Amino acid sequence: METHTLQLVTQYDGGRFSGWQRQNDARTVQGEIENVLTRITGDAVPVAGAGRTDSGVHATGQVASIRLPARWTPDAVRRALNAMLPDDIWIAEAHRMAPEFHARFSAMARRYSYLVGTDEAARSPFRRRYEWAIRLPLDANALVGESEDLLGEHTFRAFAKARTAPAGDDHRCLIHEARWTPREGGWEFEIEANRFLHHMVRFLVGTMIDVGLGRRPRGTIARLLAASDNLDTSTVAPAHALTLRAVRYPAALYLHDNS
Repeated sequence: METHTLQLVTQYDGGRFSGWQRQNDARTVQGEIENVLTRITGDAVPVAGAGRTDSGVHATGQVASIRLPARWTPDAVRRALNAMLPDDIWIAEAHRMAPEFHARFSAMARRYSYLVGTDEAARSPFRRRYEWAIRLPLDANALVGESEDLLGEHTFRAFAKARTAPAGDDHRCLIHEARWTPREGGWEFEIEANRFLHHMVRFLVGTMIDVGLGRRPRGTIARLLAASDNLDTSTVAPAHALTLRAVRYPAALYLHDNS
């Protein structure tokens, strides 16, 4: 039977999920999508994700890859999934891809954003679901300065959950962009890199917020990048304010025939 590779651009509210990766005893995004694909096709269809987001983390641009019989067009798969998936998952786009495409291993870069609320209204039930409600002013110059120290290639051992990287991993990541932007009622941190370590963005945000609040000195990020462990890293920032925004791939992998 002829098959083809499809890309699914996936959005989800992570609040009621135990992360992306399938678990036998917990509700996960990968598990829900695989379960629906089995109901639709009658076969077990493995789903690979670009990033294994943690419990509570959201996505507007998570990417999954699947292989299906060629009779399943991208649009037909998207519509069938959206008709049966729970209301906290949505397939925004579906594309036909080159056979070698893999959501995780083909990725060039991933982009995350983190929302911080600094005003009183950050405690609103509508905002606190997607923002870290600090409700204290932050030093703008400190935030900008610390984020600029992230640019380029560094060893991020100090900003990774201990003992989660594969044996022999050098913990090096190439940061293409890292910036804080003021927004109404707070700040947004955006970061794009070739890869991320477990809890890395949340460790970075927690540390930069401590600098922005004056709890840690300027230059903390640069000092920790030179450290050999994570013993002096700030507490990890909450998961609920983090969103996987986008994943980038080489243009040559898109076949542009999605009929």
